[in-house]
Amino acid sequence: MATVLVMSSKVSAAVTEPKRDVEVLHWWTSKGEMKAARVLQDSLEQQGIAWRNFAIAGGGGESAMTVLKSRAVSGNPPTAAQLKGEDLQEWAMLGFLTQLDPVAQKQHWDQLLPPVISQIMKYQGHYVAVPVNIHRVNWLWVNPALLKKAGAELPDSLASFFAAAEKLKQAGIVPIALGSDPWQEVTLFESIALAVLGPEDYRSAFVDLDSGLLSSAKMVEVFRQFDAIRPYVDVRTKAMEWSDASAMVVDGEAAMQFMGDWAKGEFTAMGKVPGVDVLCLPAPGTQGFFTYNIDSFAFFKHDATMNLESQAQMAYTILTPEFQRQFNLAKGSIPVRNDVPLTEFDRCAQASAQAFQANAEHHQLVPSLSQGLANSSYVQAAIFDVVTDFFHSKKADPKQAAMRLERAVRSAR
Repeated sequence: MATVLVMSSKVSAAVTEPKRDVEVLHWWTSKGEMKAARVLQDSLEQQGIAWRNFAIAGGGGESAMTVLKSRAVSGNPPTAAQLKGEDLQEWAMLGFLTQLDPVAQKQHWDQLLPPVISQIMKYQGHYVAVPVNIHRVNWLWVNPALLKKAGAELPDSLASFFAAAEKLKQAGIVPIALGSDPWQEVTLFESIALAVLGPEDYRSAFVDLDSGLLSSAKMVEVFRQFDAIRPYVDVRTKAMEWSDASAMVVDGEAAMQFMGDWAKGEFTAMGKVPGVDVLCLPAPGTQGFFTYNIDSFAFFKHDATMNLESQAQMAYTILTPEFQRQFNLAKGSIPVRNDVPLTEFDRCAQASAQAFQANAEHHQLVPSLSQGLANSSYVQAAIFDVVTDFFHSKKADPKQAAMRLERAVRSAR
């Protein structure tokens, strides 16, 4: 039976009150991310809940998940952990997570949250996680001064993107900053895939796992376009974190970066204004589309020494309007609550909110493949292997890659 969080204001005098603290596992370790995490820490400490930071470096969260599995299996999980997508379903199915229904009912989550988000947060109809934000993944970040120097135009299609990249390269400017993590390469791949396939076929391929589409001529074209990008990534950028690649764009060392809007947290931390100093464009060919990533926290079952009210209060705090405002301003994302005014948010965030709403109304939102929202961790790992092997192969064959992708996904299902 699942543990259920209940919010109460009284503690029996006959019982020793458990410590009011939370140990929080997350992978927000870059400058902008740490600033956002501090918003949550401060919000809890102002309520008398001590914050025990359990940060594991690694933008994709792979290292954090390895540590979490070790801690959970040994019977010593953290109070809360940053989990998302299919991982939530897997942990809930194994019986590790507490239910948040009392908090959700008190705060009216079903009314506050967009349906696509509330569905992700539930297991068998019960809330098992609280969403923190909405990230748009299909962004292209551009240093306008470098494009101007090279005489290149802002790209709005794959064809115009390659034209701009070639002009930048001929001018001696690194066209694309890209770090070495596999998830960064898949972030680039999924934007190319969305441009080539469109939302419907993207979903059929990477959510429904349609074998025919995975090995189709359309997927061959995705790999062909992906392969064409490699000459525009400077080899010196391949041993970096994503935040270092973002810094290259700000510092004028590279012209463009494919990255979700968490990059804005880095730009802001470096004193730049997103949308002004660094331009935000939908990834070429994906205008009007929205690939989403949702950060969320789940809470783990503990024995009687754990103050369940601290877990409940953290969940409640995350969806308060003021926290949503402060946190998302720092993180670069947009609030999950649609009643938080965006007047203080930059033009990129406002454009993101408009695109999210439009895609939600037309049922065209697509989950991020690179961020673990599209499918199970097993399928995701299979896709990562195919995509990254292809990207680093000197004899990459798009047709063979599409066939291998279909086989790998079929084996991992």
